[in-house]
Order: sequence, then structure tokens, then C-alpha cells
Amino acid sequence: MGRTERVARAARRARWPLALLLTVQLAACGPGDPAADRPTARPAPAGGAGDRIGALFLGDVNGPRMCTASVVTSPGHSLLVTAAHCVQTAERGRYDHLVFAPGYRDGRAPYGVWPVTSITVDQRWSLAEDPEYDVAFLTVGEVRGLRIEDRVGANPLGTGLGTGLPVSVTGYPNDSGVPVTCSGRTGPQGPTQERFECSGYTVGTSGSPWLTEDGRVVGVIGGYQQGGDTDAVSYSIAFDGRVTELYRRATG
Repeated sequence: MGRTERVARAARRARWPLALLLTVQLAACGPGDPAADRPTARPAPAGGAGDRIGALFLGDVNGPRMCTASVVTSPGHSLLVTAAHCVQTAERGRYDHLVFAPGYRDGRAPYGVWPVTSITVDQRWSLAEDPEYDVAFLTVGEVRGLRIEDRVGANPLGTGLGTGLPVSVTGYPNDSGVPVTCSGRTGPQGPTQERFECSGYTVGTSGSPWLTEDGRVVGVIGGYQQGGDTDAVSYSIAFDGRVTELYRRATG
């Protein structure tokens, strides 16, 4: 089902009477309910290393907003990481004419708009959408003679670090003009997936990077349930040898 289904759910809930909504929310978050203590994402501050994160669009910044992506360290200084389901499906193939706007905010792209020139996904995703391989690396072209890493900087990948890591997760909900962010700890979701609990990660936040305190990317929203069936619990494949190998292919 994945996060796309939340759009229809939100539309249905918007038609409920306010009193009924309040009753349902109070019942759902009663005493002893873990959801009552779950944090909620807040608007992310502008500037700094946070501007290495941006929104993916189809066509240009006036086109459909697809997902979130971020700049990662690479030899070519031109690499992004996101979720594979953001850029390719078994039914439609790869999306053409994607562009990336780092630091996008309130309709403005302060660092320009960078065209995606190549997409690297695992064959097990491209053929069968295996959620164990829901990660992608994107190469972007130069803008005004500059490579994107030279323009905004980049975060290194962190692989094989396990769970229980303190991270911040920043992404672009489609219904917001600004990115949101939240901090917490990663947890296991079976042996090959991880989870992060914070409310507010709605449609558009797939691909959001999970950043450690020292700035390493150790996950992206995706994987199980294509990132999560609710806005409160997000998932990522574990960044292990699978991601290391895909990165090697993308930069080789």
C-alpha cells in the first residue's frame, strides 16, 4: 500500500466532523499509548548542511513534487541518494526528466535546479520491486559549470553501523512549502530493515536521509511498505553491503 495511500486517507478524514475527529484522536492516544509520547516533526531551519537535502521534481520545480533526496560524497561530486521507488517502478520503468532542488523552500530554489542524468538501482528492485533494495543513487549534471557537491557540500555514506543510532531525518512533505525534521533513534525492523518513529512524515518524504550526529547517511525513508503506511513510523533498508555495492556501481 505504501505512503501514497495516505493522500486518500487524509481526504476522507478531512470530511469528518471536528467533534468526531477529536473523539477518535483522544481515544487513540489515551494513557499508556506509545503514540501519545511520540515526537512530531517540526519545520527544518534554512541554510547550512541542511541545504544538502532537497526535493525531487518531475520536469521542473513547477511540476509534480516526487520525493526527497540528498547529496552524498562521491568521486565525481555529483551524486544523490534517495529511495528506488521514487525514481523507478516495475510497471512504468524509470522516470525521465527528474530535477533536484537542494534547499528548496516556499517555491524557491536558492542553489538552482539540477538535472538528473543517470539513475542506479539494484536489478532486484527494477525487476520485482523487492523492498530489500529500495534505495537509488542519482547522478546530476553541472549547473553553470559547477558540480553539486562543490556548491552545497555532501554527506558521506555510513554502512554497517547497526541500529540504535541517534539520527535526524529531514524531508519534504508534498503539502508543505518547507521541509520538516525530527530526531530520534533507529530501531530494528527485522534483520535487514530499520525503523524511525516520529509523526509528520507524509507523502513526499520518501527518500529522506537519516543522518547521524557526525553527518553520515545511514538510511533513507523507503524499504518496508515503501517507507511506511502511516506518517508516524518510517522505514529504511539497513545500509549494509547491499548499499555499498550499489554505491560502487554508481561511482565506478
